[in-house]
Amino acid sequence: MTADTAVFQAVERIAAACPGLKPRVGLVLGSGIGPLADDVADAVALSYTEIPGFPVPSVAGHGGDLVLGKLGGVDVACMRGRAHYYEGHGPAVMRTPVRTLQALGCEILILTNAAGSLRVEAGAGSLMLITDHINFSGSHPLIGETGNERFVALGDAYDVALRRELLATAGELGLTLHEGVYMWFSGPSFETPAEIRAAGILGADAVGMSTVPEVILARHCGMRVAAISNITNLAAGLSEEALSHEATMAMADKGAESLTRLLTGFLERMAAG
Repeated sequence: MTADTAVFQAVERIAAACPGLKPRVGLVLGSGIGPLADDVADAVALSYTEIPGFPVPSVAGHGGDLVLGKLGGVDVACMRGRAHYYEGHGPAVMRTPVRTLQALGCEILILTNAAGSLRVEAGAGSLMLITDHINFSGSHPLIGETGNERFVALGDAYDVALRRELLATAGELGLTLHEGVYMWFSGPSFETPAEIRAAGILGADAVGMSTVPEVILARHCGMRVAAISNITNLAAGLSEEALSHEATMAMADKGAESLTRLLTGFLERMAAG
């Protein structure tokens, strides 16, 4: 099945389940953040197993369903969980889901993830608005694409106007929203202390194993993008805490409530005008 065929079939399947719905905003909910989809009103949920081309996550904390409806008064399509490069897929594993969201009508893609922080003041439970990224994975989701469109300009990958609105929303809600550069490592192992020292020298403020491929894929198909990291720990070598996925999941809850308030408030501002 080609990527274009998969997108066409995915759109047909979703449209059949939600006739007339045209979501304006797509959300990709990372580790521990999936419960936000429980707040979607008039929700219709489809398992990824029902949608052609949607990879089923194998990672705890990634539910594996698409929830469509209204959040904050805006029509949305929420992906509860994502597949990752390290699960044995290629770096373009999220190509069909991202292009499907765009084909459904989403002009904006908001991505969330669990990340490790290189900044002591932005510790577990903090939120970090991503301002830019560094691809340290050694791969790229557009390898194999053809045509001049594959040469995507990423100077404005993280939409300035969306970032401004998210910061304003955080201010109204009394939430601290840090800003920083996110570095994508392929995973699945956590980074070494030496890699974290290198990341800091290169300008990273947070590290993780996702998000960057979706950002590139979304920009490739013309979507505006914003991304927020839910900080679950200080990166390797910056604390005495042992890193594990179980600890990441446990700490994700600390920031999940704030992230839910932030995204709902942002959508309410959008709905208001």
